[in-house]
Amino acid sequence: MSTVTIVCIALMGVLLFLLGANVTRHRAIRGSNGGNQAPTDPADRLLIAIRAHGNAAEYIPTMIVLLLVCSTLSGSWWVDALAIAAFAVRALHAVGMLTAETLAEHGPLRDLGALGTYLVGITLGVSAVVFI
Repeated sequence: MSTVTIVCIALMGVLLFLLGANVTRHRAIRGSNGGNQAPTDPADRLLIAIRAHGNAAEYIPTMIVLLLVCSTLSGSWWVDALAIAAFAVRALHAVGMLTAETLAEHGPLRDLGALGTYLVGITLGVSAVVFI
C-alpha cells in the first residue's frame, strides 16, 4: 500500500472523529443551557453537526474498506488517485454541510461532495472487482 493511500485513509479517519467531536461540542454547549438534545429544526446547529457526522459515518468506513481491498489487489497509481478523490469529496461534503444555514438547502460544496462520494464509491467497488 502506498504512502498516499495510507495518508488519505488516515485523514478520512481524522475527519470522522473531528465531526464526532463537533457533535459533542454542540451537545455540551446545549446541555449547559438545558437545551433540547434531540433537535428537529433543520436550521439547528446541533442537528446539522449530527447529520454531518452521521453522513460521514455512513460512507467513510466503506470507502476505507474498498481502498484497502484495492490497495491489496493493486499497487496502481489509480488507487492513489481514488484515495485522494475520496478524501477530497468527503471533506467537501463536510464543509458544505457545516457551513449551510439549514439542512433543507443544498449548496455547491455539499452537492459536489455527495455526487463525488457516489462516483468515487462506485468506482472503488468496480475497481476492486477489476483488480481481482
